[in-house]
Amino acid sequence: MAAGAAAGAWVLVLSLWGAVVGDRNITARIGKPLVLNCRGAPKKPPQQLEWKLGGSWDSVAQVLPNGSLLLPAVGIQDEGTFRCQATSRNGKEMRSAYQVQVYQIPGKPEIVSPASELMPGVPNKVGTCVSEGGYPAGTLNWHSEGKLLIPDGKGVSVLEETTRHPQTGLFTLQSALMVTPAWGGAPHLTFSCSFSPGLPRRRALHTASIQLRVWEPVPPEVRVMVQPEGGKLVRGGTVTLTCETPAQSSLQIHWIKDGIPLHLAPSPVLLLNDVEFDDEGSYSCVATYPGHGPQESPAVRVVIAQPGTEEPIAGSVEGQGLGTVALALGILGGLGIAALLIGAIMWRRQRRRREERKAPENQEEEEERAELNQSEEPEPAESGAAGP
Repeated sequence: MAAGAAAGAWVLVLSLWGAVVGDRNITARIGKPLVLNCRGAPKKPPQQLEWKLGGSWDSVAQVLPNGSLLLPAVGIQDEGTFRCQATSRNGKEMRSAYQVQVYQIPGKPEIVSPASELMPGVPNKVGTCVSEGGYPAGTLNWHSEGKLLIPDGKGVSVLEETTRHPQTGLFTLQSALMVTPAWGGAPHLTFSCSFSPGLPRRRALHTASIQLRVWEPVPPEVRVMVQPEGGKLVRGGTVTLTCETPAQSSLQIHWIKDGIPLHLAPSPVLLLNDVEFDDEGSYSCVATYPGHGPQESPAVRVVIAQPGTEEPIAGSVEGQGLGTVALALGILGGLGIAALLIGAIMWRRQRRRREERKAPENQEEEEERAELNQSEEPEPAESGAAGP
């Protein structure tokens, strides 16, 4: 490369942003000028030096009168190793090598399409963090309550995507966060995202924080199902009690008999084989919901039939098996009592009417009887008026 350059070029370089550097590892911002020293170059021409890199940079690069190399506007294409070899007047050779890396700080990252609320126990998408116009690519990190979130594939997972602009070569990063809040955790969670440049000693850029509400639905009621339902249970038989819950796999279910916990392994099914009279009693199950505490089902009563009798298995207190039968019997009993009352009232009215009808007839009969009695009485003898 020709080493001749006007003296005015050196004055121009001093007025530009940049500095003459001598470190071997160089970082330069894209679009800014960069000056590289050639160590050992004679201070006055004629100079004997050579710059090597390769590529098309020599079309814009300039060699200054002191042997330094000027890049007026450094770009991605200028990344690489610059080497200079200079020969002094006394024939001594000096070599210089610089590893140049360029960078571009992107705009402040932001969280797009944030969620409105989260539900515990299931994966929720918090939002997507986006960073545009950076070089090198860098990384995006999520934070919750001020702490770094590390993806574990279970409660926290991240889906990342990196694209590059075809003309500028700058990167766009996207990071979608999925979290599974625990039951009974904080009612609100705060999230933020940060961009970390791919260069040392560069400050991270943070998004504004978002706060999401954790909505915990009230769990449905727990109940116990009995098999055989509504059947006959005698000594030596088998009864199966099943605790029905909305999510049996994620709950711990324990059983209670007559108010006393049974010392059994947690299970949604309680099997009673070869039942005896000692197995009679009221059974209920307790499901432990994280965040809501234990929830007990209505009790179901198991009854063993006495010899020569037929006692059915009693169902749940609230509408199961015999609860429905008892309700129906209660309604039928009420209707029967009402019918009896109505019948009694009608009978009394009809009796009163009959009595009212009989009263005049009895009076007429009495008058007729009185008249008949008067007609049958003997007339007084008139023989006392005549003489013998």
